[in-house]
Amino acid sequence: MDILEHINAVQREVSRTGETVTVLMRRSYQAEPAEVWHALTDPDRMKRWFMPVSGNLEVGGTFQLEGNAGGEILECEPPKRFKVTFGGPNSLLELRLLPGADASTELELEHSMSEAPAPGGAGALWVGPGWDGGLLGLGLYVTGELPEVTDPAEMANSAEVISYNEQSVRAWIEAIRASGTTTEEDLTSAAKISMSQYAPDAEL
Repeated sequence: MDILEHINAVQREVSRTGETVTVLMRRSYQAEPAEVWHALTDPDRMKRWFMPVSGNLEVGGTFQLEGNAGGEILECEPPKRFKVTFGGPNSLLELRLLPGADASTELELEHSMSEAPAPGGAGALWVGPGWDGGLLGLGLYVTGELPEVTDPAEMANSAEVISYNEQSVRAWIEAIRASGTTTEEDLTSAAKISMSQYAPDAEL
């Protein structure tokens, strides 16, 4: 895959209001909103490109991603948007789908954390690269580029995806720096931790 093409396909923004840090991502997909929505919410399809999910998948219910975070489903308006807690009540995730030109879909992902794991906007480095991986998997899935039998966990450990992760961390460093929401010292410290998690052999 063209790593830089997928990196550049995502718009990344970081903002901070008081102690709340918000990550905002936008990406366009060449598929109808109903198709993207189904890929995002159907458990049988999610495990193809993201990870297995279980739970009572309706408003007021809860979900659990296998080996990852869970939460409560707060709002859902098919096929336009849903909002959930993600890993705890102070972490809110909202996905929005908007019709684009030529039967495409504009996806917006907004993740707000009132208890970020690093000072200021540097906390975005804990979640941003992970969501980049998710948006990549969704893109490969809706365009039919994933093989029929795919193990997303195995794919995540491939050299190609780790190279993608490295470029993702670098892109988030620049987005955070541009936001002015943290100090350079805190950004550097968070970046080293994030890179060690997503691309262990890479150097900043």
